[in-house]
Amino acid sequence: MLNIQVNDQHIQFDLKKGQVLLNGQLTEADIVRLEPNKFHMILNRQSLNIELLEKDESGKNMTILVNGNKQTVQIRDEYDALLSQLGLDKLMTHKANNVKAPMPGLVLRIMANVGDSIKKGDALLVLEAMKMENVIKADGEGVIKRIAVEPRQAVEKNAVLIELE
Repeated sequence: MLNIQVNDQHIQFDLKKGQVLLNGQLTEADIVRLEPNKFHMILNRQSLNIELLEKDESGKNMTILVNGNKQTVQIRDEYDALLSQLGLDKLMTHKANNVKAPMPGLVLRIMANVGDSIKKGDALLVLEAMKMENVIKADGEGVIKRIAVEPRQAVEKNAVLIELE
């Protein structure tokens, strides 16, 4: 059984029986793939054109276009429910460590501020090393507690640049 949340609407889909429960009611549904990211669905005799815009690494969180309206979708299966019940779902988010200089260099720009919430891949600062500009990005999630450097400051390898909480 899959639990699918589209914005505030909950849908249950039983893969074994091919049944769809929409808000607890058994519903008629049929879906056809038109292109790799485009689908046509008939749900309760209503025609829906669906296009997948983006999805995360797990494939369980995505953004879709339904008849021209953007929707956020979360898909949870029985394993996700079990992980949540056991409190292990929080382990899936990667908390970032303090940001350290990967090499000696000169801080050119700082693109984050104290108190900012960051997520994996966010650009934090630019470090010049051997006449090349290197964008230093977050390796996980966190909140900036302190920025330990200033622009035009020289740093050594492994020096703490940004402290996170």
